[in-house]
Order: sequence, then C-alpha cells, then structure tokens
Amino acid sequence: MSETIRRLRWNPTVCTGAGYCAEVLPELIALDDWGFPILDSKPLDERTLPHAERAVAGCPRLALLIEEVPAPLPKRP
Repeated sequence: MSETIRRLRWNPTVCTGAGYCAEVLPELIALDDWGFPILDSKPLDERTLPHAERAVAGCPRLALLIEEVPAPLPKRP
C-alpha cells in the first residue's frame, strides 16, 4: 500500500476571498491582490494540521479542504 500525505486544496469557483484561511494559517496560505488564497504545496505535518483543520472549518464558503493524496515517489539519484 502506498503512503499518503495531506495537503490543502481550495475551490476557486465558490471562494469569495474572505481571507480567513490566511489569518489562521499564514505559514501555508498567502493572499493574492484580490484576497484569494495562494496555497503552499507542502504537505501538512503535525504542527500545521490542527491550524489547517481550523482554517477549513472556518471557511464561510466551504471552499477550503484537506485532501489525502499519494506521497510522491522518491527521486532517483
């Protein structure tokens, strides 16, 4: 069975750019000039996961979610 990682994903069709997510998780979410999130592609870890869960729960449009995806394969030397 392959390993998985958790990361953030957002739905731009429902997001209104409230910016709450960036306030809760500034380490992984920045805002563009219009207030829409720019997500860091880093996997969530033990330190960032609780903050990510809070950002997801607080999104007024339910546009932010945590997804589990297959971990990337290690690069060959």
